[in-house]
Amino acid sequence: MTKLGQLYSLFDSVKLPENLPYTQCSKWELKFLYLVGRHHLTGQDRIVELGSGGGGSTYALALGLHESPVFDEMTGRLHAYDFFRVGKGTYATAKFLDPGHEAADDNSFLDDFKRRLDPFLPFLEIHAGDLWQTSDPKDTSPVEFLHIDIAKTDRVFQCVSERFLTRMRPGTVVLHQDFAGPRLPWLHHSTGALLPYIEIAGPPIRSTLAFEVTEPIPDDVMKRITEDDYTVDEKHALISAVQDRIDRDHTGGIPFKSVLEMGKAFVCHYDGQHKRAWSIAKPLQTDEYLSRTRADHFAQLKKAYEAEPKVTTMARLKKLVGKK
Repeated sequence: MTKLGQLYSLFDSVKLPENLPYTQCSKWELKFLYLVGRHHLTGQDRIVELGSGGGGSTYALALGLHESPVFDEMTGRLHAYDFFRVGKGTYATAKFLDPGHEAADDNSFLDDFKRRLDPFLPFLEIHAGDLWQTSDPKDTSPVEFLHIDIAKTDRVFQCVSERFLTRMRPGTVVLHQDFAGPRLPWLHHSTGALLPYIEIAGPPIRSTLAFEVTEPIPDDVMKRITEDDYTVDEKHALISAVQDRIDRDHTGGIPFKSVLEMGKAFVCHYDGQHKRAWSIAKPLQTDEYLSRTRADHFAQLKKAYEAEPKVTTMARLKKLVGKK
């Protein structure tokens, strides 16, 4: 077990403030962020949170860094990236605003975020806006820590891959907060591609998968990930490799083998193979967790399958005859 995995035994010792800023992370994920900051990170390389949202996860991580015996607040920095505004494409809601406050003219809640994180502003560096615009393509400095809660689309994940994952080194810690999201299969198959070079800390912490880089990652591996250079079948194989490593989350509530199987269906869906996607998803309707939490996913895949033009038997025969 890596040092990262040893943090699981410390969950019960963590007492976070009751008035943390709003977050969609569970209490377990917040505790783990605190523990990573308190016991694992040094601040010698970049500490990055991609998708800070309302600030709850940022606060937990920053509190851990603040209480760390090795993190130097004069030189270390926590980099927080987000749109920091509500609106289409931001995945932010009005809950990210302070009670009784309205968003600024540009729908920004950045001032609210700064108020919530006030104790840690001296070592917090905020990057507000579209990640493609706020991240530096020329920055190749090593990243010590990545909390990824922003890769809701393949476009954003490409940016995450090109500008952050390529800066991983042995010792880098990555937390994929959306790993329980079947609609985000790029998180799953990219992790499969990295398996020879990482060690998974343990069972996912609710929806978060944590891993530590243990070996240098070859450039050609990162190139294929950043360019999404895998066939559908290759992506399925990579996801299967992850399924062999993880089962349920640490509380036993999320069946990741089933979640990742549905992720395979979305790999097909995004490739336009709707019949194949539904053939994978349909049997998963018997999974209690998926049927309860992902009904809209099933509906999306079924609708795409039913809207696809059907090839009749006669059409198939004509096609075969035409080939002779």
